[in-house]
Amino acid sequence: MKRKIAVVTSSRADYCHLYWPLRELASHPAVDLKIIVLGAHLSPEFGCTAQEIEKDGLPIEARIECLLSSDSDVGMAKTIGLATLGLADCLGSMRPDLLLVTADRYEMLAPAAVATALRIPLAHIEGGEISEGAIDDAVRNALTKLSHVHFTSTELARARVIAMGEEAWRVHRVGAGSLDHLRRTPLLARDQVEARLGIHLQPPTALVAYHPTTIARDPTREADALFSALESVPAQLLFCYPNADAGSRALIARTESFVRERGDGRVFVNLDPVLYWSLLRCVDLLVGNSSSGIMEAASFALPVVDVGMRQRGRERARNVLDAEASIASILDGIRTASSDEFRRSLQGMENPYGDGHAAERIASVLACVPLGEELLVKRAP
Repeated sequence: MKRKIAVVTSSRADYCHLYWPLRELASHPAVDLKIIVLGAHLSPEFGCTAQEIEKDGLPIEARIECLLSSDSDVGMAKTIGLATLGLADCLGSMRPDLLLVTADRYEMLAPAAVATALRIPLAHIEGGEISEGAIDDAVRNALTKLSHVHFTSTELARARVIAMGEEAWRVHRVGAGSLDHLRRTPLLARDQVEARLGIHLQPPTALVAYHPTTIARDPTREADALFSALESVPAQLLFCYPNADAGSRALIARTESFVRERGDGRVFVNLDPVLYWSLLRCVDLLVGNSSSGIMEAASFALPVVDVGMRQRGRERARNVLDAEASIASILDGIRTASSDEFRRSLQGMENPYGDGHAAERIASVLACVPLGEELLVKRAP
């Protein structure tokens, strides 16, 4: 009998981390894979990215409509509730042997809560990390304590999970799944990236990936400093849409207004994983507070200016420069990151988030980990 493994994905952000684990699970002879999509994947406002999963040849078992067309923390909270209701019916009928979730998005509290009530063992990717400026930090820790199998990106993250009381045999350091793209997927050449995006990449080019700081009462409070600093940056500026969090609409409007007033630059709603990583390889600088600046940019030795508190506390390689949410600090970081001296200092650097073999390790563990009471019952260390 194949073991039924369900995987929940809610957005373009987590799907690019899950792509190769999904591929490995789909092809594993001992696994019956069930993909559940919800949230931003089904939202026209955020590009209806569920269709990208289908284009990749991965069949979707269930769709859970839950994302409110909102820009508030109340909308986020209600989205969790709607997701819980939809997943209760879905998982109650499906009854998978294991449920896999990733990272720290707030809507992942819903599948974790439902799995707990239905006695479905939970596996979690990317526990043990820290991001002090977002509610993601609390969500990640909650998911860790609700989970029965853990896949961490780094050794330090694994040690943190064990320190939280999880038994060592349950905790596997596998690396970041997104890095598998960089090893296994042919990236696009510069001219292919330009053709796909319909632009000419004129150096210096900076990619701006900035998301709401959800731990703050005003999740966009740091944006004033960022946009004010960018006004004086003599570079081609490309922007990615923010995550579907409270404050995202305000950031989208601010970004589009900035680009119109500046008279150049582009805003992209969705970039598929291969195109995004290929773009990272082509640009000269990444500015913002995206986890991609922490986890993936190091593989390209790409200078990153990490703005504000959202990623504070996260392990980082030497390509990342921390900037306070002030005009002076951000501009200072950009000047340093753009210098030839800093770029030369990054030669030969390694990415602490893994070697691009995460997916096969994850699939191997999930295909053979003991099920039933042995997995569900946690014991004190």
